Amino acid sequence: MLVGMASKRALLELLSRDELLAAVDLFGVEVPDRRAKDGIVDALVASRKVSLAQVLADFPRDRLKDLCRSLGLDDAGREKTGLIDRLTGASTTVAAGNGSGAAAAQPGANGKQAAAASPTGKLTREQLEGYLWSAADILRGSIDSSDYKNYILGLLFLKRLSDRFGEECDTLVDAGDDPEDKDNHQFFVPRRARWSEIQKAASNIGEVLNKACAALEDGNPALDGVLAGIDYNDEQKLGDTKNRDNVLSRLVQHFSGCNLRNANLSEPDMLGRAYEYLIEKFADDAGKKGGEFYTPKKVGEFYTPKKVVELIVEILAPKEGMRICDPTCGSGGMLIECARHLERHGQNPKNLSLFGQEKNLGTWAICQMNMLLHGITSHIFKGDTIRDPKLVDGGELRLYDRVIANPPFSLDDWGREVAEHDPWGRFRFGIPPKTKGDLAFVQHMIATLNLHGQLGVVMPHGVLFRGAAEGEIRQGILKEDLVEAVIGLPPNLFYGTGIPAAILVMNREKKRERKAKVLFIEASREFREGSAQNYLRDEDVKKIAATFHAWKDVPKYARVVDLAEIEKNDFNLNISRYVETAEAAEKVDVAAAIAKLREAEKKRAEAEAKMNGFLKELGYDA
Repeated sequence: MLVGMASKRALLELLSRDELLAAVDLFGVEVPDRRAKDGIVDALVASRKVSLAQVLADFPRDRLKDLCRSLGLDDAGREKTGLIDRLTGASTTVAAGNGSGAAAAQPGANGKQAAAASPTGKLTREQLEGYLWSAADILRGSIDSSDYKNYILGLLFLKRLSDRFGEECDTLVDAGDDPEDKDNHQFFVPRRARWSEIQKAASNIGEVLNKACAALEDGNPALDGVLAGIDYNDEQKLGDTKNRDNVLSRLVQHFSGCNLRNANLSEPDMLGRAYEYLIEKFADDAGKKGGEFYTPKKVGEFYTPKKVVELIVEILAPKEGMRICDPTCGSGGMLIECARHLERHGQNPKNLSLFGQEKNLGTWAICQMNMLLHGITSHIFKGDTIRDPKLVDGGELRLYDRVIANPPFSLDDWGREVAEHDPWGRFRFGIPPKTKGDLAFVQHMIATLNLHGQLGVVMPHGVLFRGAAEGEIRQGILKEDLVEAVIGLPPNLFYGTGIPAAILVMNREKKRERKAKVLFIEASREFREGSAQNYLRDEDVKKIAATFHAWKDVPKYARVVDLAEIEKNDFNLNISRYVETAEAAEKVDVAAAIAKLREAEKKRAEAEAKMNGFLKELGYDA
């Protein structure tokens, strides 16, 4: 059974209103009335963002079994993954071609052959996303949730390279060329790394996967280090040999049912989008859980909410031919969005030079895989941006047209000892406090702007008003007229932290009318409220970006402020000092109010006299 529009509705109609509202909040679906179940179902059915597999992921097993029975599906088995697959049709796949190693489509629960994944027989993005997210169910209870992403993202990448290699081999054979010639492939997949070989392993599967990853890296310099950080034979994370073989064999079998050849994908950038989806879901999951991996700082380094990224890119408006850098690039979402911005505006994203640096080696590897699955050429380096900047050229820092980043908020031990003797001259405005590295990253970004460069960076509100060393740094940056805009964001946008944040926009080449001025935008009150996290909406992103580009005052929302006024406020950039948001007190016409009072008193006196007359007639002399 494949869940199309009709069966999607049938499944949703079985859910309670509370279960439906949880899905509405999860995917940010607008509904006309949260009290009307029919309207909620209609909105969820119509939305392309909704993944049924994700809706069902947190349901108890008994609830999933109940839904299966209600839809006439087999409810056998203890694994939630299998139950969700039956309900969503994720177990239905198009048979893979030669060399892919994917299994043929399996019969549905009713014993009939499964339907095609879409009217064209190709895999849709929603199906792929549900399929990938359901892989996490295989790992739940077997390993720590903080390690899910490494194994699932790594296997997805491995399977994609193998399937694409098999597809290239078929084309080469048809053309009479040698399929084993490395020069004929974008990425050459050695035999031991091909999925058909991995599938054959019945024991020591972790070792087989590790050797497959090593062979891929050895045969492709561009993949050096990308897969090495994932240890499929890690006893501490995956347990003893028996447990490892059990979990990994189920994962390999699960991925074997998904054909990732280009010919089977309904959208050209589907793999990259699905990869981003997984990264977002892992970050979302991370923000809801405890444990060292899920501290706000670490989640923030790993992923920035999509709408915040879109907003900064819309403000910076990158163009063809530009060099763009993210010095704390995480999983690469900001750089990918820059390329996507060009596509939306009819420009060629391949005519961009994208650079990045990432300190965390695991996150660096995810970024590399993310870029490759999107088909984006980039230069992402490993290392600590403050202590050891890698983006250098001829002994000088490399300069860029746009610099974009979301550094870790108020990072402790950020590298002050290096900044005090910085050979790159990045900290000319001053050395930030040892326990707050925010303005260290800002100064690094300023130092890497070319003469026409512009930057956008997410910062905690503290950098707008904190004094001492940070106050002196802020004063120096403002006196050099680099600050173009300060944008206040809604609370609780970022995973795992409610710290208020702002976007700082700086520009080395301000337009004439913007010189010696700063635009303040108070956008903290407009957002969609979620149960655990708030979200920027499309209309919020458009309004903020349009306000920035229009560069005009908007009552109670935005104001262009002269630097002279900011200097009078001791270079404090607290937005509330410049944008008045309080409602004006209602003006009272005192004379008219007194006249109304006297009229009321007169009527009261007349009524009292009339009442006393009635009482006197009744014998009650007042």
